[in-house]
Amino acid sequence: MAGVLFEDIFDVKHVNAEGKKFDRVDRLHCDSESFKMELILDVNTQIYPVIIGDKFRLVLATTLREDGYPDDGEYNPTDDNPNRADQFEYVMYGKVYKIDEDGSLDINPRLSAYVSYGGLLMRLQGDANNLHGFEIDQHVYLLMKKLAF
Repeated sequence: MAGVLFEDIFDVKHVNAEGKKFDRVDRLHCDSESFKMELILDVNTQIYPVIIGDKFRLVLATTLREDGYPDDGEYNPTDDNPNRADQFEYVMYGKVYKIDEDGSLDINPRLSAYVSYGGLLMRLQGDANNLHGFEIDQHVYLLMKKLAF
């Protein structure tokens, strides 16, 4: 799909593993099913509670438009055109602020992409081939939907 940087299903393994820091925020530690990626994600639990054992679909995209064309980064609730957010329960808009490469000389280098969603942080870590579309200062939408199992 045009405009999609990454997509996978994640399992929540730990919630607030280092202790709870804020009243309305939980830090999720998750593992992906298909690409063996590790995700650390801060979520506003007042509007989207998540517990250990939950599974969710995560999409990281540069635009909400289905056709992949860039949008202006402004959400317009009166816009009747369908967009990616319509299919999800939790959406955030943020900016890539750091990309780290694992220092080892492995055959499969690992990258970490860091995104800030207005102070709620995300780190997605894994095979560099899965993170090749990420660039520093790039704006990114995070879209989540819990899966029934």
